[in-house]
Amino acid sequence: MTRYWPTLLMCIVLAALGGYLYLVELPAEQREEKQDSEQKHILPFPETGITGLSITTAQGPVEFKLTEPGKWSIVAPLQTDADTREVQALIRALVTGAVTRTVDEQATQLAPFGLEQPVTTLTVTAGTQQETISIGDSGPLSNTLYVLRASDRRVLLTNLAPKDFINKSLMTFRRKELLRFVQNDVERVRLTYPTTEIVLYNMAKDKPRPSWKIRYPIEAEADQNEVRSLMFRLEDLKALGIIDPGPQRDTIAKTLATPKVKVTLHTAAGDQSVRLYQPDPQSGEAIAETAADAPLYRINPAIIKDLTKELFNLQDKRLLGLDSTDIAMLSVKTREHQYVLIHQTGQWVLEDRPTEKVSQEAADLFVSRVANLPAEERVMKQSAPLAPYGLLAPAAEFVATGKDGKTTGKLTLGNQAGNLLYATGQRLQGVFQVRPDLLTQVPSKADLLAKSQEKAPAGH
Repeated sequence: MTRYWPTLLMCIVLAALGGYLYLVELPAEQREEKQDSEQKHILPFPETGITGLSITTAQGPVEFKLTEPGKWSIVAPLQTDADTREVQALIRALVTGAVTRTVDEQATQLAPFGLEQPVTTLTVTAGTQQETISIGDSGPLSNTLYVLRASDRRVLLTNLAPKDFINKSLMTFRRKELLRFVQNDVERVRLTYPTTEIVLYNMAKDKPRPSWKIRYPIEAEADQNEVRSLMFRLEDLKALGIIDPGPQRDTIAKTLATPKVKVTLHTAAGDQSVRLYQPDPQSGEAIAETAADAPLYRINPAIIKDLTKELFNLQDKRLLGLDSTDIAMLSVKTREHQYVLIHQTGQWVLEDRPTEKVSQEAADLFVSRVANLPAEERVMKQSAPLAPYGLLAPAAEFVATGKDGKTTGKLTLGNQAGNLLYATGQRLQGVFQVRPDLLTQVPSKADLLAKSQEKAPAGH
């Protein structure tokens, strides 16, 4: 038994050492690491706990309050909506910022660090806790700032970026979007002009992507890309300057007569509208108004040009008048080719050669090109004498019949003028110009059949 005493003694010593490390050294090390980590943070509380903020610059103080989760309001020097993204960006920069070095533990020298008269002072509130951070000069490295932390009177070198804290003003933090909406939630859009209006309906509400149709002044398919582009411009409509209610607003309001355009968005949650004015086109200044008792907004005048478009711009400009998927028969007549393609039992066949196999890929591509050819320019709004445009003896004519046997589409291509062809179509009334590529893309009957033969396996 005595021969095991050394081993037993060694086990007791190791167990005691392990217990000491676990109970004394490890907790002490964890406390030290936690303390180091806390000292590296500029703020003593997390972002989720922050409920208030004030920022003071040479332009004066601005105070914010968290009114509901994710939404900030300005409470001084006036009460209005805040640009929540700007406020959150400021808070996030503070929360994620770190102390790289403590320069002075007692803040005895402030002037060398630009902290005697700080460029920006921030007071952050989290419930009953509060911390004030003063921003001084840039540090020795780019994107570093000297700050004074009020709670411990320490001058700190931080990795805060000057762009996040310098040159901020009341305008920086004010809500600048004139309209707030999600495209899918918009049921209809009304564009009211001095002499007319255009009404667009979303035919695919609650679906992943809106589908727009013109309901007034005509019933017509809309150019989906054009309408989406218009909606994006409305989302991006922001104030460059804000004129709050008062004498200046009253003076400017007197110069606003008839708006260039009034935009109204109708949603289940309610309506939003904005009127856009250009009282003096020579000055280039443009003004927006959302309500009689609301501020006036200075805006980029280019937005007025973007929103004052003719009906033609918003219409579906594909001339044929039938979607490719709705075509059951397409008659093709050019100066070189003449044939009829028929879509039956899910396959394209040539009317006069029904037993021969047509290349489905080549036929689908060709029919799609005919159906999707858009007008580039409008030459005449109404029907006009067609002979001057080469449309009485056309270079090409395509006539389509729908799967219901009733609806038809028609596309006629005439003379070339410059880089475009004159054309007429079933969907739009008038004479238009289109790109000339389609003329060179019309396959012959032999091409449609040859391409099918090329794809057939050897021996067939």
